[in-house]
Amino acid sequence: MTIEYHPIGEFHSQLTPQTGAPRQGALQPGIEATIEIYEDYTPALNDLRKYEYIIVLYHMHLSRDWHSDVRPPGSKRSLGLFATRSPNRPNPIGFGVIKLNRIEGNTLHVSGTDAFDGTPVLDIKPWIPSIDCPSGNTSPEIEDDLGLGN
Repeated sequence: MTIEYHPIGEFHSQLTPQTGAPRQGALQPGIEATIEIYEDYTPALNDLRKYEYIIVLYHMHLSRDWHSDVRPPGSKRSLGLFATRSPNRPNPIGFGVIKLNRIEGNTLHVSGTDAFDGTPVLDIKPWIPSIDCPSGNTSPEIEDDLGLGN
């Protein structure tokens, strides 16, 4: 089976492979960027400014190799790839809940992203807390395993 996607836009940011990127954009909410939406998709931005946060799906075009076990930065042990947010995946699809600061024409001004400059954007969805935040508990053990514990 072949699955084909076409970008609807791209990130413009100061993040490059040389500068590096934060582990998760939400961990550094002050990082600002823009998302240029291609002209054919600009009308689809109608009403998006009503949302404070958006979900952006993107193609991690610089990801090259993946392994079934990875050790997250700060973690004391390796975990199965699908139990992590490693960018190196069989299908390098990035996912971010990103603050939408404003929209100017076909440009979304955002903050709290980890995408490199030129990263192709595949889709945008509104972030809706009542739907996107199911109740549940995260254990301190999981946070420690992922290197996020305090």
